[in-house]
Amino acid sequence: MKKNVTLLILLPVMMAWQCSGPGKDKLPQDFNQNPDLVELEIDPVKIEGVDSLLQSFVDDGKANCVTAFVAWKGNVIYHKAFGWKNVENQIPATTADYYMLFSQTKAITTAAFMTLVEKGLVSVDDPVSKYFPGIPDQVVTAVNPDGTYETRPVAAPMTFAHLMSHSSGLGAGLVADIRRIEAEKAAAEKAEAAKAEAAAPNTAAPATETQSGPCGQHSYYVGENSFPTLEETMLDLAKYPLGFDPGTEWNYHVSTNMLAYMIELISGKSLREYVKETILDPLGMVNTDWYYTPDKLENFVKPYNSANGKLEPAIMMNTFVQGTFCSDQTYCEGAIGLNGPIGDYARFCQMMLNKGTFNGHRILKAETIEAMTTINRLPEVNSGGEGFRFGLGFELYNELKKPVLQVSNSAYAWGGMLGTEYIIDPENELIVLYYLNMWQREPTYPLFLSKAYGFLPE
Repeated sequence: MKKNVTLLILLPVMMAWQCSGPGKDKLPQDFNQNPDLVELEIDPVKIEGVDSLLQSFVDDGKANCVTAFVAWKGNVIYHKAFGWKNVENQIPATTADYYMLFSQTKAITTAAFMTLVEKGLVSVDDPVSKYFPGIPDQVVTAVNPDGTYETRPVAAPMTFAHLMSHSSGLGAGLVADIRRIEAEKAAAEKAEAAKAEAAAPNTAAPATETQSGPCGQHSYYVGENSFPTLEETMLDLAKYPLGFDPGTEWNYHVSTNMLAYMIELISGKSLREYVKETILDPLGMVNTDWYYTPDKLENFVKPYNSANGKLEPAIMMNTFVQGTFCSDQTYCEGAIGLNGPIGDYARFCQMMLNKGTFNGHRILKAETIEAMTTINRLPEVNSGGEGFRFGLGFELYNELKKPVLQVSNSAYAWGGMLGTEYIIDPENELIVLYYLNMWQREPTYPLFLSKAYGFLPE
Protein backbone atom coordinates (compact mmCIF):
# COMPACT_ATOMS: atom_id res chain seq x y z
CA MET A 1 0.00 0.00 0.00
CA LYS A 2 2.87 2.36 0.81
CA LYS A 3 4.30 1.86 -2.67
CA ASN A 4 0.93 2.70 -4.23
CA VAL A 5 0.62 5.89 -2.17
CA THR A 6 4.14 6.93 -3.21
CA LEU A 7 3.23 6.26 -6.85
CA LEU A 8 0.10 8.40 -6.57
CA ILE A 9 2.13 11.25 -5.10
CA LEU A 10 4.79 11.03 -7.82
CA LEU A 11 2.35 10.52 -10.72
CA PRO A 12 1.64 14.23 -11.36
CA VAL A 13 5.37 14.97 -11.33
CA MET A 14 6.05 12.09 -13.72
CA MET A 15 3.26 13.25 -16.07
CA ALA A 16 4.62 16.79 -16.09
CA TRP A 17 8.09 15.46 -16.91
CA GLN A 18 6.64 13.37 -19.75
CA CYS A 19 4.91 16.41 -21.19
CA SER A 20 8.16 18.33 -21.02
CA GLY A 21 10.21 15.47 -22.38
CA PRO A 22 13.79 14.59 -21.53
CA GLY A 23 16.58 17.07 -21.97
CA LYS A 24 18.49 19.82 -20.26
CA ASP A 25 15.67 22.37 -20.46
CA LYS A 26 12.14 21.17 -19.72
CA LEU A 27 9.40 22.77 -21.78
CA PRO A 28 7.27 25.28 -19.82
CA GLN A 29 3.74 24.03 -19.13
CA ASP A 30 2.57 27.42 -17.90
CA PHE A 31 3.76 30.98 -18.34
CA ASN A 32 6.04 32.53 -15.76
CA GLN A 33 4.08 35.77 -15.42
CA ASN A 34 6.58 37.55 -13.15
CA PRO A 35 10.09 36.61 -14.24
CA ASP A 36 13.20 38.28 -12.87
CA LEU A 37 14.18 40.45 -15.84
CA VAL A 38 17.61 41.14 -14.36
CA GLU A 39 18.29 37.42 -14.13
CA LEU A 40 17.11 37.01 -17.74
CA GLU A 41 19.38 39.90 -18.78
CA ILE A 42 16.41 41.86 -20.18
CA ASP A 43 17.21 45.58 -20.27
CA PRO A 44 14.41 47.56 -18.52
CA VAL A 45 15.24 50.55 -20.70
CA LYS A 46 14.16 48.51 -23.72
CA ILE A 47 10.87 47.70 -21.97
CA GLU A 48 10.29 51.41 -21.43
CA GLY A 49 11.12 52.02 -25.07
CA VAL A 50 8.35 49.67 -26.18
CA ASP A 51 5.95 51.33 -23.73
CA SER A 52 6.72 54.68 -25.35
CA LEU A 53 6.34 53.27 -28.85
CA LEU A 54 2.92 51.72 -28.24
CA GLN A 55 1.67 54.79 -26.39
CA SER A 56 2.80 56.92 -29.34
CA PHE A 57 0.59 54.87 -31.68
CA VAL A 58 -2.38 55.88 -29.52
CA ASP A 59 -1.27 59.50 -29.09
CA ASP A 60 -0.73 59.93 -32.84
CA GLY A 61 -4.15 58.52 -33.76
CA LYS A 62 -2.70 55.42 -35.40
CA ALA A 63 -4.56 53.12 -33.02
CA ASN A 64 -7.41 53.41 -30.56
CA CYS A 65 -5.74 50.69 -28.49
CA VAL A 66 -3.05 48.07 -28.80
CA THR A 67 -2.16 45.00 -26.74
CA ALA A 68 1.14 43.14 -26.93
CA PHE A 69 2.55 39.90 -25.50
CA VAL A 70 6.11 38.58 -25.60
CA ALA A 71 7.30 35.35 -23.97
CA TRP A 72 10.85 34.02 -24.10
CA LYS A 73 11.44 30.44 -22.91
CA GLY A 74 8.03 30.63 -21.25
CA ASN A 75 8.87 33.83 -19.37
CA VAL A 76 6.40 36.63 -20.04
CA ILE A 77 8.66 39.61 -20.56
CA TYR A 78 5.97 41.88 -21.97
CA HIS A 79 2.16 41.88 -21.58
CA LYS A 80 0.60 45.33 -21.70
CA ALA A 81 -2.30 47.29 -23.20
CA PHE A 82 -2.49 50.95 -24.22
CA GLY A 83 -5.27 53.26 -25.33
CA TRP A 84 -9.06 53.00 -25.32
CA LYS A 85 -11.13 50.00 -26.28
CA ASN A 86 -14.04 52.43 -26.64
CA VAL A 87 -12.89 55.93 -27.52
CA GLU A 88 -16.27 57.64 -27.31
CA ASN A 89 -16.91 56.39 -23.77
CA GLN A 90 -13.23 56.64 -22.73
CA ILE A 91 -13.07 53.00 -21.61
CA PRO A 92 -9.39 52.11 -21.16
CA ALA A 93 -7.93 49.02 -22.80
CA THR A 94 -6.76 46.07 -20.68
CA THR A 95 -4.84 42.90 -21.46
CA ALA A 96 -8.05 40.91 -20.81
CA ASP A 97 -9.98 42.56 -23.67
CA TYR A 98 -11.49 40.39 -26.41
CA TYR A 99 -10.33 40.90 -30.00
CA MET A 100 -11.89 39.55 -33.17
CA LEU A 101 -9.23 37.15 -34.40
CA PHE A 102 -10.49 36.56 -37.95
CA SER A 103 -7.80 34.50 -39.75
CA GLN A 104 -6.01 33.53 -36.55
CA THR A 105 -8.86 31.01 -36.44
CA LYS A 106 -7.23 29.13 -39.33
CA ALA A 107 -4.20 27.81 -37.42
CA ILE A 108 -6.42 26.48 -34.63
CA THR A 109 -8.69 24.76 -37.16
CA THR A 110 -5.62 23.24 -38.80
CA ALA A 111 -4.26 21.98 -35.48
CA ALA A 112 -7.66 20.44 -34.69
CA PHE A 113 -7.63 18.62 -38.04
CA MET A 114 -4.15 17.28 -37.31
CA THR A 115 -5.49 15.61 -34.16
CA LEU A 116 -7.69 13.55 -36.49
CA VAL A 117 -4.57 12.62 -38.45
CA GLU A 118 -2.85 11.50 -35.27
CA LYS A 119 -5.88 9.36 -34.40
CA GLY A 120 -5.40 7.53 -37.69
CA LEU A 121 -8.76 8.65 -39.07
CA VAL A 122 -7.28 10.47 -42.07
CA SER A 123 -3.95 11.31 -43.72
CA VAL A 124 -2.81 14.72 -44.94
CA ASP A 125 -2.17 13.14 -48.36
CA ASP A 126 -5.58 11.48 -48.63
CA PRO A 127 -7.78 12.76 -51.45
CA VAL A 128 -10.61 14.85 -50.00
CA SER A 129 -13.03 12.93 -52.23
CA LYS A 130 -12.45 9.85 -50.09
CA TYR A 131 -14.49 11.56 -47.37
CA PHE A 132 -16.52 14.00 -49.46
CA PRO A 133 -17.33 12.58 -52.91
CA GLY A 134 -18.90 15.90 -53.88
CA ILE A 135 -15.59 17.78 -53.89
CA PRO A 136 -14.93 19.32 -57.35
CA ASP A 137 -12.79 17.32 -59.76
CA GLN A 138 -12.97 19.75 -62.69
CA VAL A 139 -11.04 22.96 -63.40
CA VAL A 140 -12.79 25.87 -65.13
CA THR A 141 -11.12 26.90 -68.40
CA ALA A 142 -13.52 29.55 -69.76
CA VAL A 143 -16.56 31.51 -68.64
CA ASN A 144 -19.18 32.72 -71.10
CA PRO A 145 -21.02 36.05 -70.78
CA ASP A 146 -24.21 34.27 -69.69
CA GLY A 147 -22.39 32.54 -66.81
CA THR A 148 -22.07 29.12 -68.41
CA TYR A 149 -18.54 27.76 -68.43
CA GLU A 150 -16.18 25.12 -69.76
CA THR A 151 -14.04 22.73 -67.72
CA ARG A 152 -11.44 20.00 -67.91
CA PRO A 153 -10.57 17.23 -65.41
CA VAL A 154 -8.10 18.05 -62.62
CA ALA A 155 -4.52 16.91 -63.20
CA ALA A 156 -4.41 15.44 -59.68
CA PRO A 157 -7.00 15.12 -56.92
CA MET A 158 -7.28 17.61 -54.10
CA THR A 159 -5.73 16.44 -50.81
CA PHE A 160 -6.01 17.68 -47.25
CA ALA A 161 -2.51 19.14 -47.53
CA HIS A 162 -3.88 21.36 -50.30
CA LEU A 163 -6.66 22.57 -48.02
CA MET A 164 -4.24 23.38 -45.20
CA SER A 165 -1.82 25.25 -47.50
CA HIS A 166 -4.51 27.20 -49.40
CA SER A 167 -3.59 25.51 -52.67
CA SER A 168 -6.84 23.59 -53.29
CA GLY A 169 -8.22 25.74 -56.12
CA LEU A 170 -11.59 26.11 -54.39
CA GLY A 171 -13.35 29.34 -55.31
CA ALA A 172 -10.28 30.58 -57.21
CA GLY A 173 -9.60 32.24 -60.55
CA LEU A 174 -12.48 32.24 -63.03
CA VAL A 175 -14.87 30.84 -60.40
CA ALA A 176 -15.26 34.40 -59.13
CA ASP A 177 -16.58 35.43 -62.57
CA ILE A 178 -19.13 32.61 -62.54
CA ARG A 179 -20.42 33.61 -59.13
CA ARG A 180 -20.45 37.30 -60.01
CA ILE A 181 -22.62 36.70 -63.09
CA GLU A 182 -24.96 34.49 -61.06
CA ALA A 183 -25.24 37.17 -58.37
CA GLU A 184 -26.02 39.84 -60.96
CA LYS A 185 -28.75 37.64 -62.44
CA ALA A 186 -30.23 36.95 -59.01
CA ALA A 187 -30.21 40.65 -58.16
CA ALA A 188 -31.96 41.50 -61.41
CA GLU A 189 -34.62 38.84 -60.82
CA LYS A 190 -35.14 40.11 -57.29
CA ALA A 191 -35.53 43.67 -58.53
CA GLU A 192 -38.11 42.57 -61.08
CA ALA A 193 -40.01 40.63 -58.42
CA ALA A 194 -39.99 43.63 -56.11
CA LYS A 195 -41.23 45.85 -58.92
CA ALA A 196 -44.10 43.45 -59.64
CA GLU A 197 -44.96 43.20 -55.95
CA ALA A 198 -45.06 46.98 -55.63
CA ALA A 199 -47.53 47.19 -58.51
CA ALA A 200 -49.83 44.54 -57.01
CA PRO A 201 -52.42 45.18 -54.24
CA ASN A 202 -50.86 45.05 -50.78
CA THR A 203 -52.25 41.94 -49.08
CA ALA A 204 -49.11 40.95 -47.20
CA ALA A 205 -49.07 40.63 -43.43
CA PRO A 206 -47.25 43.36 -41.47
CA ALA A 207 -43.50 42.93 -41.40
CA THR A 208 -42.01 41.63 -38.19
CA GLU A 209 -38.75 42.80 -36.68
CA THR A 210 -35.82 40.49 -37.43
CA GLN A 211 -32.20 40.41 -36.40
CA SER A 212 -29.96 42.49 -38.67
CA GLY A 213 -27.11 40.52 -40.20
CA PRO A 214 -26.35 36.80 -39.97
CA CYS A 215 -25.63 34.81 -36.83
CA GLY A 216 -21.93 34.12 -36.47
CA GLN A 217 -19.06 35.68 -38.34
CA HIS A 218 -19.31 34.90 -42.07
CA SER A 219 -16.44 35.24 -44.52
CA TYR A 220 -18.69 36.91 -47.01
CA TYR A 221 -21.62 38.90 -45.74
CA VAL A 222 -24.45 38.21 -48.18
CA GLY A 223 -27.40 39.21 -46.02
CA GLU A 224 -30.45 37.04 -46.38
CA ASN A 225 -28.55 34.65 -48.65
CA SER A 226 -26.18 33.63 -45.85
CA PHE A 227 -26.43 29.94 -45.07
CA PRO A 228 -27.23 29.01 -41.46
CA THR A 229 -24.60 26.24 -41.29
CA LEU A 230 -21.07 25.66 -42.55
CA GLU A 231 -22.24 22.44 -44.21
CA GLU A 232 -24.71 24.27 -46.46
CA THR A 233 -22.09 26.90 -47.29
CA MET A 234 -19.56 24.26 -48.35
CA LEU A 235 -22.11 22.21 -50.30
CA ASP A 236 -22.89 25.39 -52.23
CA LEU A 237 -19.17 26.03 -52.86
CA ALA A 238 -18.69 22.46 -54.08
CA LYS A 239 -21.19 23.06 -56.91
CA TYR A 240 -18.50 25.07 -58.72
CA PRO A 241 -15.34 23.78 -60.46
CA LEU A 242 -11.86 24.59 -59.20
CA GLY A 243 -9.96 27.66 -60.35
CA PHE A 244 -6.68 25.77 -60.82
CA ASP A 245 -5.17 22.31 -60.37
CA PRO A 246 -4.63 21.54 -56.67
CA GLY A 247 -1.08 22.25 -55.55
CA THR A 248 -0.17 24.54 -58.44
CA GLU A 249 -1.02 27.94 -56.94
CA TRP A 250 -1.86 29.77 -53.69
CA ASN A 251 -5.39 31.14 -53.19
CA TYR A 252 -6.02 32.29 -49.67
CA HIS A 253 -8.88 31.69 -47.30
CA VAL A 254 -11.80 29.47 -48.30
CA SER A 255 -9.83 26.20 -48.15
CA THR A 256 -9.83 26.31 -44.34
CA ASN A 257 -13.62 26.44 -44.33
CA MET A 258 -13.71 23.24 -46.35
CA LEU A 259 -11.15 21.76 -43.93
CA ALA A 260 -13.50 22.67 -41.07
CA TYR A 261 -16.38 20.92 -42.79
CA MET A 262 -14.15 17.85 -43.17
CA ILE A 263 -13.50 17.97 -39.41
CA GLU A 264 -17.25 17.76 -38.88
CA LEU A 265 -17.67 14.88 -41.37
CA ILE A 266 -14.77 12.83 -40.03
CA SER A 267 -15.21 13.48 -36.30
CA GLY A 268 -19.00 13.34 -36.31
CA LYS A 269 -19.03 16.49 -34.14
CA SER A 270 -19.64 20.15 -34.81
CA LEU A 271 -16.55 22.25 -35.50
CA ARG A 272 -17.08 24.26 -32.32
CA GLU A 273 -17.45 21.15 -30.18
CA TYR A 274 -14.40 19.43 -31.65
CA VAL A 275 -12.11 22.47 -31.44
CA LYS A 276 -13.10 23.09 -27.83
CA GLU A 277 -12.52 19.44 -26.98
CA THR A 278 -9.12 19.08 -28.65
CA ILE A 279 -7.55 22.57 -28.51
CA LEU A 280 -9.25 25.29 -26.48
CA ASP A 281 -10.21 23.43 -23.31
CA PRO A 282 -6.97 21.44 -22.86
CA LEU A 283 -4.89 24.59 -23.34
CA GLY A 284 -6.99 26.60 -20.90
CA MET A 285 -8.15 29.05 -23.58
CA VAL A 286 -11.32 29.63 -21.59
CA ASN A 287 -12.25 33.00 -23.11
CA THR A 288 -11.80 32.06 -26.78
CA ASP A 289 -14.94 31.10 -28.70
CA TRP A 290 -17.20 31.70 -31.70
CA TYR A 291 -20.16 32.79 -29.53
CA TYR A 292 -20.74 34.51 -26.19
CA THR A 293 -23.51 35.42 -23.79
CA PRO A 294 -24.66 39.07 -24.03
CA ASP A 295 -22.88 40.10 -20.84
CA LYS A 296 -19.52 39.54 -22.60
CA LEU A 297 -20.13 42.35 -25.10
CA GLU A 298 -18.38 44.82 -22.78
CA ASN A 299 -15.20 42.71 -23.06
CA PHE A 300 -14.83 43.40 -26.80
CA VAL A 301 -12.57 46.04 -28.28
CA LYS A 302 -14.59 48.32 -30.53
CA PRO A 303 -13.22 48.27 -34.12
CA TYR A 304 -11.98 51.54 -35.62
CA ASN A 305 -10.43 52.98 -38.77
CA SER A 306 -7.44 55.29 -38.78
CA ALA A 307 -6.97 57.82 -41.56
CA ASN A 308 -4.40 60.62 -41.44
CA GLY A 309 -4.10 60.38 -37.68
CA LYS A 310 -7.86 60.48 -37.07
CA LEU A 311 -9.96 57.66 -35.67
CA GLU A 312 -13.51 56.77 -36.63
CA PRO A 313 -15.65 53.72 -35.76
CA ALA A 314 -15.46 50.90 -38.32
CA ILE A 315 -19.22 50.48 -38.49
CA MET A 316 -19.17 47.58 -40.96
CA MET A 317 -16.75 45.64 -38.75
CA ASN A 318 -19.05 46.08 -35.76
CA THR A 319 -21.49 43.77 -37.58
CA PHE A 320 -19.00 40.97 -36.95
CA VAL A 321 -18.95 41.76 -33.22
CA GLN A 322 -22.74 41.58 -33.10
CA GLY A 323 -22.65 38.24 -34.93
CA THR A 324 -21.14 36.56 -31.86
CA PHE A 325 -24.22 37.37 -29.74
CA CYS A 326 -27.31 35.54 -30.95
CA SER A 327 -29.41 32.58 -29.90
CA ASP A 328 -29.09 30.66 -33.18
CA GLN A 329 -25.51 29.45 -32.81
CA THR A 330 -25.43 27.02 -35.73
CA TYR A 331 -22.82 28.75 -37.90
CA CYS A 332 -19.10 28.39 -37.16
CA GLU A 333 -16.35 28.81 -39.73
CA GLY A 334 -12.88 27.35 -39.75
CA ALA A 335 -11.35 30.33 -41.53
CA ILE A 336 -12.65 33.10 -39.24
CA GLY A 337 -14.93 33.49 -36.24
CA LEU A 338 -12.88 32.95 -33.09
CA ASN A 339 -12.52 35.84 -30.65
CA GLY A 340 -10.65 36.24 -27.39
CA PRO A 341 -7.88 37.90 -25.37
CA ILE A 342 -4.24 37.92 -26.37
CA GLY A 343 -3.22 35.78 -23.40
CA ASP A 344 -5.43 32.93 -24.59
CA TYR A 345 -3.91 32.77 -28.06
CA ALA A 346 -0.44 33.01 -26.51
CA ARG A 347 -1.17 29.62 -24.93
CA PHE A 348 -1.76 28.14 -28.38
CA CYS A 349 1.46 29.73 -29.67
CA GLN A 350 3.46 28.37 -26.74
CA MET A 351 2.03 24.91 -27.34
CA MET A 352 3.29 25.09 -30.91
CA LEU A 353 6.69 26.35 -29.73
CA ASN A 354 6.80 23.48 -27.20
CA LYS A 355 6.36 20.97 -30.04
CA GLY A 356 2.82 20.11 -29.06
CA THR A 357 2.52 20.41 -25.27
CA PHE A 358 1.27 23.05 -22.83
CA ASN A 359 -0.85 23.24 -19.69
CA GLY A 360 0.10 19.66 -18.87
CA HIS A 361 -1.54 18.36 -22.07
CA ARG A 362 -0.06 17.01 -25.25
CA ILE A 363 -2.15 18.42 -28.08
CA LEU A 364 -0.01 17.20 -30.98
CA LYS A 365 3.11 15.09 -31.43
CA ALA A 366 6.45 16.81 -32.05
CA GLU A 367 6.71 15.22 -35.49
CA THR A 368 3.28 16.61 -36.38
CA ILE A 369 4.40 20.14 -35.45
CA GLU A 370 7.50 19.65 -37.59
CA ALA A 371 5.41 18.54 -40.56
CA MET A 372 3.19 21.60 -40.18
CA THR A 373 5.92 24.20 -39.75
CA THR A 374 9.05 23.16 -41.66
CA ILE A 375 7.86 21.84 -45.03
CA ASN A 376 6.90 24.32 -47.77
CA ARG A 377 3.77 23.09 -49.55
CA LEU A 378 3.67 25.67 -52.35
CA PRO A 379 5.35 25.81 -55.78
CA GLU A 380 8.37 28.08 -55.93
CA VAL A 381 6.48 30.65 -58.01
CA ASN A 382 3.09 31.51 -56.52
CA SER A 383 0.76 34.46 -56.01
CA GLY A 384 2.10 35.05 -52.48
CA GLY A 385 5.14 36.76 -54.03
CA GLU A 386 8.87 36.11 -54.20
CA GLY A 387 10.04 33.81 -51.44
CA PHE A 388 6.53 33.18 -50.08
CA ARG A 389 6.31 29.79 -48.40
CA PHE A 390 3.42 28.16 -46.58
CA GLY A 391 3.22 24.98 -44.53
CA LEU A 392 0.11 23.48 -42.98
CA GLY A 393 -1.66 26.48 -41.46
CA PHE A 394 1.29 28.88 -41.20
CA GLU A 395 3.54 31.08 -43.31
CA LEU A 396 7.15 29.88 -43.15
CA TYR A 397 9.92 32.43 -43.00
CA ASN A 398 13.22 32.41 -44.84
CA GLU A 399 15.86 34.94 -45.84
CA LEU A 400 13.57 36.54 -48.43
CA LYS A 401 10.54 36.99 -46.22
CA LYS A 402 11.75 38.15 -42.83
CA PRO A 403 9.74 40.99 -41.24
CA VAL A 404 12.81 41.96 -39.17
CA LEU A 405 16.43 40.86 -39.41
CA GLN A 406 16.52 38.96 -36.12
CA VAL A 407 13.71 36.56 -37.06
CA SER A 408 15.18 33.09 -37.58
CA ASN A 409 14.63 30.79 -40.54
CA SER A 410 12.71 28.44 -38.24
CA ALA A 411 10.00 31.03 -37.54
CA TYR A 412 6.40 30.71 -38.70
CA ALA A 413 3.44 33.03 -38.31
CA TRP A 414 0.16 34.44 -39.52
CA GLY A 415 -2.43 36.97 -38.39
CA GLY A 416 -5.95 38.34 -38.70
CA MET A 417 -7.66 40.84 -40.98
CA LEU A 418 -8.12 43.52 -38.30
CA GLY A 419 -4.47 43.66 -37.30
CA THR A 420 -3.92 40.77 -34.91
CA GLU A 421 -0.45 39.33 -35.54
CA TYR A 422 1.77 36.62 -34.06
CA ILE A 423 5.08 34.93 -34.72
CA ILE A 424 6.50 31.70 -33.27
CA ASP A 425 10.29 31.41 -33.44
CA PRO A 426 11.69 28.03 -32.27
CA GLU A 427 15.35 28.95 -32.76
CA ASN A 428 14.95 31.99 -30.50
CA GLU A 429 12.49 30.18 -28.15
CA LEU A 430 10.22 33.19 -28.58
CA ILE A 431 6.57 33.99 -29.20
CA VAL A 432 5.37 37.52 -30.01
CA LEU A 433 1.75 38.65 -30.33
CA TYR A 434 0.48 42.10 -31.29
CA TYR A 435 -3.24 42.94 -31.32
CA LEU A 436 -5.22 45.72 -32.95
CA ASN A 437 -8.83 45.63 -34.09
CA MET A 438 -8.69 48.13 -36.94
CA TRP A 439 -9.88 47.74 -40.52
CA GLN A 440 -8.03 50.71 -41.97
CA ARG A 441 -4.67 51.19 -40.26
CA GLU A 442 -1.03 52.07 -40.62
CA PRO A 443 1.67 49.34 -40.57
CA THR A 444 2.76 49.59 -36.93
CA TYR A 445 3.46 45.90 -36.31
CA PRO A 446 6.97 45.76 -37.88
CA LEU A 447 8.10 48.61 -35.62
CA PHE A 448 6.94 46.73 -32.53
CA LEU A 449 8.31 43.37 -33.72
CA SER A 450 11.79 44.77 -34.21
CA LYS A 451 11.82 46.12 -30.67
CA ALA A 452 10.37 42.89 -29.28
CA TYR A 453 13.29 40.94 -30.75
CA GLY A 454 15.56 43.58 -29.25
CA PHE A 455 14.55 42.32 -25.79
CA LEU A 456 16.66 39.19 -26.26
CA PRO A 457 20.14 39.20 -24.71
CA GLU A 458 22.91 39.51 -27.25
